[in-house]
Amino acid sequence: MELRALGNTGLNLSCVGFGASPLGNVFGDVPEEEAIASVRLAFQSGINFFDTSPYYGGTVSEKVLGKALKALGVPRNEYIVSTKCGRYKEGFDFSAERVTRSIEESLQRLQLDYVDILQCHDIEFGSLDQIVNETIPALQKLKEAGKTRFIGITGLPLNVYTYVLDRVPPGSVDVILSYCHYCINDSTLEDLIPYLKSKGVGIINASPLAMGLLTESGPPQWHPASPALKSACQAAAACCKKKGKNISKLAMQYSLLNKDITTVLVGIKSVEQVEQNVAAARELETSGIDQEALAEVEAILNPVKNQTWPSGIQKS
Repeated sequence: MELRALGNTGLNLSCVGFGASPLGNVFGDVPEEEAIASVRLAFQSGINFFDTSPYYGGTVSEKVLGKALKALGVPRNEYIVSTKCGRYKEGFDFSAERVTRSIEESLQRLQLDYVDILQCHDIEFGSLDQIVNETIPALQKLKEAGKTRFIGITGLPLNVYTYVLDRVPPGSVDVILSYCHYCINDSTLEDLIPYLKSKGVGIINASPLAMGLLTESGPPQWHPASPALKSACQAAAACCKKKGKNISKLAMQYSLLNKDITTVLVGIKSVEQVEQNVAAARELETSGIDQEALAEVEAILNPVKNQTWPSGIQKS
């Protein structure tokens, strides 16, 4: 598995990252032995980056991931773990007091002494000024205390990143995790890459399948995309299927093509999904992307290209 440097952190992450939200049973039940087997196979296949949050499954994801990583029985420096703070089953709380308590709880669940990256989770749902003036300084103290090695922020609207990064001291945020903005249907993250590189900030791109839009089975009922976007993605998936291609594989490979993005984080809940994602990455490495299929899918999605949806406390 290809390793890529994460901003100025000195960390090298596998280009495919293991998104552990499904281990919290958020997309259907995952038996614990399947979760442990998935993490083991991912690690054996060269995936070294595992991402979770106390929000996923109301702390279940962290507990299961912690158990699975412990079962690997390998030295701690052989894998990279990221968790989050500020978003919980009970709601959002970005206060210094809560995030400081949060990391202690997470470390206990993960059975770790430290995480590699601690991220403020979905900051568009909080006050961005609180993130700047209170949350990030609190995370800096946790970094100094050795609870986390690096600090990140996550969110859907891309403007939250520039707002925060322009207002905190240089180097206080090491990484951003963006989702649904570097997929075949929406590549707006690309416009932000030069800015992020100028700040020395590493880039994690999550949800290459646009939260299920770019799958044969389609998105979950609650997906916030417009009917037009859902219908175009459905047409693109059907077009791939007719030609014996898989839209999810194509979407994963599309996201992996951009080497400025350190890792593509994809939700994984089974051994089969590990195999599919690893195979997609290896095939891309050896034979490249199916240009013909990509051109057809891009043509179908062109009318809805870069369409997104609102998220967070809407600011006028």
